[in-house]
Amino acid sequence: MPNGSGGATLRDAGRDPRRWPLLVAVVLVGLNLRPFLTAVGPLAGGIRTDTGMTLQVLASLTLVPMLLMGVLAFLGPAVEAAVGARRAVVASLALLALGSLLRLVAGSTAGLIGTAALLGLGVAVIQAVFPGILKRHFPDRLPLAMGLYSAMLMGGGAVGAQLSPLIASAAGSWRVGIGWLGLPALAALVAALVAIPRGEAPVRGEAPPVGLLLRRPRTWLLMASFGLVNGGYSTVVAWLSPFYQEHGWTAAASGRLLAAMAASQAVAALLCPLLARRHRDRRPWLWLTMALQAGGFAGLAAAPAAAPLLWACCAGAGLGGCFALTLVVALDHLPRPADAGALAALMQGGGFLIAGAAPWVVAVLHDRTGGFAAGWLLHLAEIGLVAGLTLRLRPDSYRAVMAPSPDPAWPRPASVELSSPSALRP
Repeated sequence: MPNGSGGATLRDAGRDPRRWPLLVAVVLVGLNLRPFLTAVGPLAGGIRTDTGMTLQVLASLTLVPMLLMGVLAFLGPAVEAAVGARRAVVASLALLALGSLLRLVAGSTAGLIGTAALLGLGVAVIQAVFPGILKRHFPDRLPLAMGLYSAMLMGGGAVGAQLSPLIASAAGSWRVGIGWLGLPALAALVAALVAIPRGEAPVRGEAPPVGLLLRRPRTWLLMASFGLVNGGYSTVVAWLSPFYQEHGWTAAASGRLLAAMAASQAVAALLCPLLARRHRDRRPWLWLTMALQAGGFAGLAAAPAAAPLLWACCAGAGLGGCFALTLVVALDHLPRPADAGALAALMQGGGFLIAGAAPWVVAVLHDRTGGFAAGWLLHLAEIGLVAGLTLRLRPDSYRAVMAPSPDPAWPRPASVELSSPSALRP
């Protein structure tokens, strides 16, 4: 298994059996990053009955992890520089396992919010460092690797939505329905220990230039785009099942609909980077995913009973494809894996701070209007805003907007040469 100085490709993995454990780890890690979010919605009725939670308090089970994903993603590059990517991922997977297993006994509102914080902490660090690992080990097949990772991330959401209501029903307890997720987290922990090269160690004196990245307007544009789109995801995860339960659906039926949404996310997250890999300009594909989201949210707002599966799958495919492609676009901006990973981490950090508030905002709108239609229309408007921001993501702008600074804190990559200092934009 190579260390950080060399890069494997997915084609190499097919020729060299030693590469496959890393791909298995990508699959298992990705599968564990969303089920704890999607498992809550289908079980919302039982949770609210036993704990007395209001809709706004229930939204905190999504809000708290999302906010932690946002805040702690800013620290991801520093964590990687201090302890190394491998140790960071392993420790975070241990937190995921602990947070889920504690839900078997933590039945109070405070206990559930506390475990949500543990889970959010674990996911935050993994999401901050994992894209850099993929860029380092799959540099020539990055869209494929990111597609696989994103597909598994979304697929894990489908697993949580589909299986948790069934497990809760079989066990007679919603606590078991959300607590069993500690088991796959333990499996991912073992896979990471075995597969992620020990060469993923801290590199002293080469921490990514987080401060300089934050002074680039492009970083903030990526944050805004990522956050507004993923606000749609967090809202769908939190409220799609309760929305249809208000229309008379059972927990199992609404869980199946949420699972279908998440499955469509997984397929799109895998296919969109594959389809876009030969095109340096990813914007047409991003706009396609936004059109799918718009169709899904418009259908949920205007005619929810007409074609629930179609609306859910349209929204899911759009959200999944946009998530994966936006990560690829962020990594495209910079050539050095540590710098590109830092940019992706910051994008996710600011983005999840925005996305985390979305379910709570929609809960407030629900309380004031008596339904979820206003929330779906809010996300429809946000899609239009992101489509406009995407105009600025021209590939020929990357070098200028992310140009290395003469500041010694940012080493100049050999692949980037500036013809004059005026090429650097503030």
